Order: sequence, then C-alpha cells, then structure tokens
Amino acid sequence: MHKITVKVAKPYDVIVGDNLLKDCGKYITDIDKKVQKVLLVTETNVAPLYMDIAVSSLEAAGLEVVTFVFDAGEQSKNIETITKMLGLMAVNQFTRTDAVVALGGGVTTDMGGFAASIFLRGIKVYQMPTSLLAQVDASVGGKTGIDLKEGKNLVGAFHQPSLVLADTSLLKSLKPETFIEGMAEVIKMAFISDKKLYETLKTKVNQGSANLEDIVARCVELKAYVVEQDEKDNGLRQTLNFGHTIGHVIERNSNFTLSHGFAVAKGMMRISAKSPILPELEEMLKLYEFPYVDETSADDIIEGIMNDKKKRGSKITAALVNEIGSCELKTMTVEEFRDLL
Repeated sequence: MHKITVKVAKPYDVIVGDNLLKDCGKYITDIDKKVQKVLLVTETNVAPLYMDIAVSSLEAAGLEVVTFVFDAGEQSKNIETITKMLGLMAVNQFTRTDAVVALGGGVTTDMGGFAASIFLRGIKVYQMPTSLLAQVDASVGGKTGIDLKEGKNLVGAFHQPSLVLADTSLLKSLKPETFIEGMAEVIKMAFISDKKLYETLKTKVNQGSANLEDIVARCVELKAYVVEQDEKDNGLRQTLNFGHTIGHVIERNSNFTLSHGFAVAKGMMRISAKSPILPELEEMLKLYEFPYVDETSADDIIEGIMNDKKKRGSKITAALVNEIGSCELKTMTVEEFRDLL
C-alpha cells in the first residue's frame, strides 16, 4: 500500500492499494467525525459490481447513505444530472458537515466533485476511483466539472477531495478497452515528466501486472507534485494537458462515442507531429493497441479549441514534449498552433 499526501491549501491523502473499498467507511470516519450522511454517487456499470460493498462499509461506520445512480457514459456529464444530485441532497436535508462519495470512473469523479463543490457552497467529497484513468488522473487534483454541447469540461470548479482511495484490485474487473483507455494518462505522465516510468512501460502493463500498484502510485506522486506547485492551473499544471487540447475536440466531435483516453492518445500524436519523440510515442501507443491515427482537419481542430477552457484570450498555451520526461509550455497564436498540426 502507498500513501501520497497532496500538499495543497487543505492537504489530503491518496491511498493506493488492494482491497480498500471494503473499509471505505472506516477511512472516512477516521478523518471526519462530524459527517453523518453521504450521497454515494455511482453509475450503471459500477453499481452492480461495487455499490453494495461501499454501502455496507459506509453503514457499518455509522453513516446514513443516500444513493444516486446515473446512466454510464460521458453523455450523462451535464447540468441535468447535477441538478438531480443536488435535489436529492436537499430532499434528504444534507448539511455542510455531510459529504459526497464518488464511486466510479472519471465521469463520476468529475460530477461527484462538482456537485459537492456547489451544494451549500461546498461540502466534502471523498473520491473512490474504480478505473485506471480515474485512479491516476481524474480523482486527484480537485478539478471537477461537466460538459456543455459547445465543449468538454467548460463548467466546473476547483474542489479538492478530503481523501482518495484508489483500490487497485478493482482494476481487474475492467473491460480490456477501459483499462487501455486509462493507460493513455499513464503514458502521458511518462512522456511529460518521468523517463524511468517510460522505460517501465516499454514492457507492456496489463491488469494482472505485479507492478500495477506501483505504477498507479507513481502517477499519483507525479500529479501531486504538479498540483502542489500550481493548484489552480495557471502554470506548471498545464503540462498535464499534453494531448488534451486536441483530444477534447476529437472526443466532442465524435459525440463522445470515442472515449476520453483514446481521444487523448490521438491528441498526443497530433500535437507531436513535428516533435523528435514522435517515433517513440507511436511505438508506445502501438504497444498498448491505441487507434492513434486521426483524420480531423486542422480547421475543425482550430474551431474546436476556440471554445476550449485552456485558451487564454486569443492565445493558446500548448503542452509540447520534445524530450521524453520533459514538457514545455509554449504560448502561441491560433495560426502558430495550426502550424504544429
């Protein structure tokens, strides 16, 4: 088991290890003696597998549990779903000492965190990520949000969790394509900040790999360091956007039929078209069986990024990797960005 402390304004721990979910109630009440009620947010793929385990643990710790289950998929990541969560907490008379528990992948962690950030102007959220993508990325760092039809994650808030429990035993139940999707974020972390991790990934990692827990923990350590330096995403944290600015456009243009990780893989390839690391990136994506070739036109990409939250005024800050393990942030005009494609 690994414990990583994220040293932001209100520090919290990310615990990475096997078989953590069955003790989630105790983990929460050990650090919060005031909480009485929790809204357990999950989705239709995760609920049949893990909701009963979580509810039993939470109730055994003396907590009243209200459950909210939404239809799995990015299409549910909208204001209508959030409104239903907020209404359910209001009907059940949640107070500022109560909390949200988000049990699921990146969509769940984003929405659970966002609902917690705005209910009663902010209550606590406990993240219980069940996918690789959520464990290494979405659940850590306090970014929460929902999509608009105009773009991905355009509405949201920074709201750090009080605890993250990354139970790596849950990764064994993922569909292979869902596990591979999460590897896009692992590969991203290696290319932007850790050449040693890149070397580790050259031996293909799968759901049964003995070093999977160590890899998840390393990604959390790397992200925690970045978040600690730049909690509100105005500088160093933008390096985590490698592949995302374009990837979000590709994802949205597919009407979210292409999942986030697969879109990011294509985004990394497109933004690296003129980079010396392109052959190594292509080889890595082939190893993990990503469909990385993308035919989105430069015009469509430019149109899409005009609504991207990463744009600052008329300029775009691009995360560029020209050497494995190091990322450069470069602010440029839209036309300069087009020249990279």
